[in-house]
Amino acid sequence: MSMLTFTVKHRTDQRVDMSPLVCHLLKGMEPAEIAKLELQNGKQKIQVQELFNISGSDTQNIVIKNSFAKLDFIAKELTDGRMTVEGDAGAYFGMGMKSGELTLDGNAGLYAACEMKNGLLTIDGNAGDFLGAALPGNKQGMKGGTVIVKGDVGQRAGDHMRRGTMLIEGDAGDYCGSRMIAGTIAVMGSTGRFLGYAMQRGTLLLWKTPQLSATFNDCGSHTLAFLPILFKSFVKFDSKFAAESAAFNRVQRYGGDMAEKGRAEVLVKL
Repeated sequence: MSMLTFTVKHRTDQRVDMSPLVCHLLKGMEPAEIAKLELQNGKQKIQVQELFNISGSDTQNIVIKNSFAKLDFIAKELTDGRMTVEGDAGAYFGMGMKSGELTLDGNAGLYAACEMKNGLLTIDGNAGDFLGAALPGNKQGMKGGTVIVKGDVGQRAGDHMRRGTMLIEGDAGDYCGSRMIAGTIAVMGSTGRFLGYAMQRGTLLLWKTPQLSATFNDCGSHTLAFLPILFKSFVKFDSKFAAESAAFNRVQRYGGDMAEKGRAEVLVKL
């Protein structure tokens, strides 16, 4: 079977809820049935065939072409299969993802990978604020899986993160790792203000010296045996983190946030 492909015919003025077009919900459906599904578009509903040209039939391998930044909730709660997005994505890209593989070759909006549970999510461009964070009013962000961002990310990346791995090749905005409970965030670029604000546990792994608040203690320089093992686990990814030259084991360690439990760590490459 050929990949089920949705090619955008035209860009809408209002935002579109793409959550019905996900592998596990389309499983067993014929293209003719899929074409008649309704998507929320602002205050009205439109059929899939009004917005997309549809080709192929493999509902476990979906491609969205000519995607743009008003397509929200792409791959919401993806449970299995593979989805590829060519273009940009709106807010809540990969929200609540449970398994499978999700790839975006453009930029993502707010709350990408929010409350993600498992799987592999890759963004070739930039991601907006609250990457892998908790939804407003919730206290549990990303719970598992791996997020790779090859560009920059906005503010509050990993806010309330509980588990999983976030690999950022570019820069991270203010409050990266804020209120983090566990997990690992690695940033090759620079980080903004208030790094690790109210972190309880977890690891921030950095290539550049950050601006830390007074509530983080300098614990000295260390050679950590677990880091080569961690970097070895990145080799399977299509990322700068997989390169042998990216690995190191000598770091400056900072403990904090002492205003919270103080069990988190910031590790900076020496």
